[in-house]
Amino acid sequence: MIGSRIKQARKASGLSLRKLADKAGISHMAISKYENEKATPSSGVLLALAKAMNVRAEYFFRSQSIELKNVEYRKHHKLPKKIQQKIEGNVIEQIERFFELEQFLPTRPIEPFKIPRSIPAKIRNYADIEEAALELREKWDLGVNPIAEMTDMLEERGIKVFLSDVLHDEKFDGLAVQVDGVPVIVINRDKPGDRQRFTLAHELGHLILKDRLSGELKKDVESAANRFAGAFLVPESEVKKELGEKRTWLEPKELYVLKHAYGLSMSGWLHRAHDLKIISSQNYQKMAAFFRSNGWHKKEPGNQIDSEKPQLFEQLVFRALGEDIIGESKAAELMGLSVRDFRTLRKLDNIKTVIKQ
Repeated sequence: MIGSRIKQARKASGLSLRKLADKAGISHMAISKYENEKATPSSGVLLALAKAMNVRAEYFFRSQSIELKNVEYRKHHKLPKKIQQKIEGNVIEQIERFFELEQFLPTRPIEPFKIPRSIPAKIRNYADIEEAALELREKWDLGVNPIAEMTDMLEERGIKVFLSDVLHDEKFDGLAVQVDGVPVIVINRDKPGDRQRFTLAHELGHLILKDRLSGELKKDVESAANRFAGAFLVPESEVKKELGEKRTWLEPKELYVLKHAYGLSMSGWLHRAHDLKIISSQNYQKMAAFFRSNGWHKKEPGNQIDSEKPQLFEQLVFRALGEDIIGESKAAELMGLSVRDFRTLRKLDNIKTVIKQ
């Protein structure tokens, strides 16, 4: 078991055997033997490996074994296998800690995720997608108003959300995966809040639309998920209320204000206007060209939307601590912090302490 844990941590840290050997001061042949269960590392070796891979020594003794199934990435370019392994290793480590925490709790804190039965079994066109998004909002008691916190909303309904900071460029927005039947969405920690929100809604779209698309929609499931995301974040009625029925031009400042009201990017609002035929394809192309000429297709102007931050895991750790279910050392381990940093967080001495979830 320890060998597989060492290998998993190495992949999650993006290190080759030789690079890990250099960092830990241990031969790569010895590490290979540890990973293949041909030798057992001493406590001193484990401490050196833990330090080199930035994990706590307790990580190697964790019994929870997680397998990611049906991994689907939302990315702009094909990711190298090594980077995918690093992302997935990081995700597995976070999920393991969450599942371990849940084992300590006497009752399940959140009901399992369920798709409402009222969602149609067959979705034939984009109009059906708009209706499905609206139906989900209704069943989840969201109305048509802006959703303040996408992450909180999803976590309350049985979808686990995690952050990843493996990549710092344009290549990775997020991924969706099933773990023991539990849907998990992972988003890039470094992306702007509006982009994170759209990724969350996009992956939710995949969950809802899976095995329901028919006809031409089956050929482009990504476009279908994008349409669902836009419709879920801003329903058709609200788009037309804010923009009107027909327009030839949308003022950038107008879109900027709406972005901060609804958490959908300026480009997202432009897409919604085109999807709902508020602006023609010709006018959409003109505006898209205007965005590109200003560089707004890469970075939109003004203040950014605040990033999403999962809260449920941290809340449950402190609940378990407050109920004497776990001790301070275990709480720190679950949150990936040293006991010293955890005590600082617990005392609220530095509310901005970075937490490894």
